[in-house]
Amino acid sequence: MSHQPDDFDASDCEGPHFDRACPRTRSVRPARRTSAVAFFEDMPDEDDPLLGFAPYLHVQPRRNAITPDRQRMFIAALAATGIVTQAARTIGASLEALYKLRHRKGAEGFSAAWNMAVDRGMMRLQDCALERAILGEERPVASQGKVVATYVRHDTTLMLFLLRQRMAGRYSDRPGNDPQPGSALYERIVADYKSRQPRQRK
Repeated sequence: MSHQPDDFDASDCEGPHFDRACPRTRSVRPARRTSAVAFFEDMPDEDDPLLGFAPYLHVQPRRNAITPDRQRMFIAALAATGIVTQAARTIGASLEALYKLRHRKGAEGFSAAWNMAVDRGMMRLQDCALERAILGEERPVASQGKVVATYVRHDTTLMLFLLRQRMAGRYSDRPGNDPQPGSALYERIVADYKSRQPRQRK
């Protein structure tokens, strides 16, 4: 019985199509081609704890195996971009191979690092949303097919969402976030309730 590498995908090794930008990857389906060139922002430093995970070790690594170095490169790119497909392109690997590797026994360290890298991307997304909520979005004013002015629009829905997420105790209307005794909001509600009650005659 022949042993196939854990991230082996036969479709990557068949057909006349060949992506010269990424000699590691072959595919008969253009949509699955990947490139070794990808855009990313700040990559984690080499001594970043995120990259200190225990990588998956292939029993019989082959030419297209996702080696420990490629696993760390993928995690670094994922932390920088927050986009799995973008990170996959940095190492020229298919999503099928990466997801298959992630669920392998012995790849728990790689899987955990994957989750942490996505969390970093989400933190950057939160920062972008906060910046947009505070600064607003510039929109054009057109007249007769030409832009004659611009104005700044603030997204009230986005503002409320961020307030409820980051300051749930004060702004959230979800169950379990009712005003608590001693809080300013609770005392105002009580005072307002008492002021509306009919006064009892002595």
